[in-house]
Amino acid sequence: MWRDVVQFVGPNRAVEIAGVKLVGINAENGRKLLFTLAFFLLLALLSLCLRFLARLLLAGHRNARFRFWTQQAIRLATALFFLIGVVSIWFNDPARLATAVGLVTAGLAFALQKVVTAIAGYFVILRGNTFNVGHRIRMGGVRGDVIGLGFIQTTIMEMGEPPADQNADPEMWIRSRQYTGRIVTVTNDKIFEEPVFNYTREFPYIWEEMQIWISMSADRDQAERILLEAAGRHAVHADRMSSAELDDLKHRDGLRDEDLYPRVYYRLTSNWLELTLRFLVGTHGIREVKNRMTRDVIDRLEQAGIGIASTTMEIVGLPELHLRSLKPERAGRPR
Repeated sequence: MWRDVVQFVGPNRAVEIAGVKLVGINAENGRKLLFTLAFFLLLALLSLCLRFLARLLLAGHRNARFRFWTQQAIRLATALFFLIGVVSIWFNDPARLATAVGLVTAGLAFALQKVVTAIAGYFVILRGNTFNVGHRIRMGGVRGDVIGLGFIQTTIMEMGEPPADQNADPEMWIRSRQYTGRIVTVTNDKIFEEPVFNYTREFPYIWEEMQIWISMSADRDQAERILLEAAGRHAVHADRMSSAELDDLKHRDGLRDEDLYPRVYYRLTSNWLELTLRFLVGTHGIREVKNRMTRDVIDRLEQAGIGIASTTMEIVGLPELHLRSLKPERAGRPR
């Protein structure tokens, strides 16, 4: 009975239901569909085995970035082979292939603009060396370390903001550049919309500052020496860099010798003298470095008898006060 309703007609054995011929549904396309599914399962199984084998072979490898890109290369190769296989199975006529590519491209450009842009951003990130896994970046309003990079999204281990940036969006409860515990995913299309700040790409240091305030009458030369000595013990400067690294920084980044050593700058205010120490530190562990420097500076200032200035009021004298009663005195109490 069902054979009278569903029939295979024509040289391609197209499906016909109740006399209505279904376009594109025939025996040949059915075989192609089954072959595509089998090809997909085979590639997925092969990719799974390769990634498992890579994890076993690289389990003791210290370079986490190399392990990540090995996994990423396997995924890219699997996706490429699958795309080539699908095209080979379904399009044996170049004219049909060109038409299909045009239609698919137009549809994707209209319906999946963000996704296509994110995928394009992925290749721009790789080709332009914008950042890599392990780099400390700020992207899409999120600052932290890159722990994953996919076709569409970048995964970031978020870190806090210094006090000066606490009102930034999103607001932070961690008052320094340390991990908050949140894992944030940012789409790759953000690289086309706003700048990406990379803290570790080619220059693995950043400049930091520490301010102290002293009174105008304090020994400012001694205070400056205390700051410079603390920076010499805890900060990074040219004497601790190799000659090759130093030459690279000078020629590639155009840095001068004085930029690589701690310096103290003065600024006069209406109440005190502000001393700003500028120094180099590594991109990680900055809070610990500044913590040790602060403790060191406070101890040395106390030993030198130099106090930290603050906004205070000192009353040095009061005018003489005279009190008198406004009511007339009475000789006696009335009966």
